[in-house]
Amino acid sequence: MRLFIALLLVALAAISPTVAGEVFGKIVADGNPVGEGTTVSAKCAAKSYPAVPTDKGGSYHIVLDETGKCTLTVTHKGQSAEVAIVSYDDAVQVDLVLEVRDGKLTARRK
Repeated sequence: MRLFIALLLVALAAISPTVAGEVFGKIVADGNPVGEGTTVSAKCAAKSYPAVPTDKGGSYHIVLDETGKCTLTVTHKGQSAEVAIVSYDDAVQVDLVLEVRDGKLTARRK
């Protein structure tokens, strides 16, 4: 019976999805949420994650398969800005502020 339970636990662990971490947050520009239409993508090491749209409140959520140094790319009104982050096994909140400086979009953590 112990062998059966041990094998069952190993089988369940093997088929369980592994998720390294989640990145979520809210994006504001000019003191207001960016609303729908802004996208956020991520790149960690050699793997890229597709862009996800913000909701009407400017919130986003990306699930990453790996931990470590990553780059978020925010695309807003036809311009893009990057910000470096670190992904962990647990969820990480990354609230961002977008600003236009010298005609170029910039992003920074809030």
